[in-house]
Amino acid sequence: MAKKLLDQVREKIRLKHLSIRTESAYVYWIKRYILHHNKRHPLQMGENEVTAFLSHLAQQESVSPSTQNQALNALLFLYEKVLHKKLGNLTNVARANRPKHLPVVFTQKEIEQIFSHLHGDHRLIAQLLYGSGLRLLEALRLRICDVDFEMNTITVRQGKGNKDRITMLPLAVKEQLLRQVQKVKLIHDQDCEEGFGEVYLPHALSRKAPHAAKEFRWQYLFPSIKRSIDPRSKKEMRHHLSETVLQRAIKKAILKAGVNKNGSAHSFRHSFATHLLERHYDIRTVQDLLGHADVRTTMIYTHVLNKGGVSVKSPLD
Repeated sequence: MAKKLLDQVREKIRLKHLSIRTESAYVYWIKRYILHHNKRHPLQMGENEVTAFLSHLAQQESVSPSTQNQALNALLFLYEKVLHKKLGNLTNVARANRPKHLPVVFTQKEIEQIFSHLHGDHRLIAQLLYGSGLRLLEALRLRICDVDFEMNTITVRQGKGNKDRITMLPLAVKEQLLRQVQKVKLIHDQDCEEGFGEVYLPHALSRKAPHAAKEFRWQYLFPSIKRSIDPRSKKEMRHHLSETVLQRAIKKAILKAGVNKNGSAHSFRHSFATHLLERHYDIRTVQDLLGHADVRTTMIYTHVLNKGGVSVKSPLD
């Protein structure tokens, strides 16, 4: 019996060891594409239907450029990797407009006010977002072995673009992080006693070192309160803290602090970069700490420093 199309997609994604998030996103967009064209099979369609769908997303649904690109990548994967069919010219796709927004940056005082309304792991993670310039998922995916307390560094593994980088460990939270490691050790020991203790590992590592999943050094620095079933291996494991829960906690803290900016967890990273540039650190250094491939991405923070003509004296004054 032939496998269903979406099962074929999932199988190919797993063979290529793409993330579970990528799998969910690709399956979602392929479903949307098929439903948009009245459930026609993708083999009966081609570049014209793909162009029409992507243009619909941009023109009727006003999706962001990154969302439209994700949908395009999903359909390219479907046709090229699963159906082994090359798509023709897609240059007629109506592109989603990329709005030019300056990043939201908190002042030092606002950051302190927000931190005062966060507690426990949520506060410590927020401090790392600001103190080390981490993205939210980069912080949540930190393992015990990623923090070097001797060198005062944090290693970010498989960050955006699948790149590793090193950033600083803020001395202000060093003692807290040491206590966090001890807390994780107690949790891990208890899990092992109960017959569990495994953690998800990237495919390359799980293949080369199959026993590493139970080693303490590979445990998440910020483990979830409860164990859960891994959707692929079906094993009961302890994942990291929920991204959504943390985002909500930070949003609530921003409101409680009375900070009238449309900020989010990512605003701490924006603030990290802006405040370093304010202190006259070299932009290339900031680029490396943020993990930007192109310095032009980092340059946006120089515009933040001058937004609203801050550096220009008003004629009224």
